[in-house]
Amino acid sequence: QVQLVESGGGLVQAGGSLRITCAASGGAFATYGMGWFRQPSGKEREFVAYISSTGGFTHYADSMKDRFTIARDNAKNTLYLQLDSLKPEDTAVYICAADKRAFGLRTSERDYTWWGQGTQVTVSS
Repeated sequence: QVQLVESGGGLVQAGGSLRITCAASGGAFATYGMGWFRQPSGKEREFVAYISSTGGFTHYADSMKDRFTIARDNAKNTLYLQLDSLKPEDTAVYICAADKRAFGLRTSERDYTWWGQGTQVTVSS
């Protein structure tokens, strides 16, 4: 069973930056495609970014591709999301997810098998 644990969330002013982390255990992290989603309070979960198992392919939601950067370190079983130029509307719980497949354009929740609990990011105006 794969376990995913996010950390690094917090309160930041608009225009600021955060790096959030997802630590994986219990599986073959280096063989999984990984994604980030977010869920604002009272709203549906939405896709943020995807990275293939080797890190050679990344894909972003259009509204975030110029401000967010997804990365991974397979030696450390860790996934990252760098959040820059944050806006109040970026306030949400950020959740990482693992896909059993190594590569693909995975933007749907149905593509992912394992999920973390999330980390709260709050952006003040």
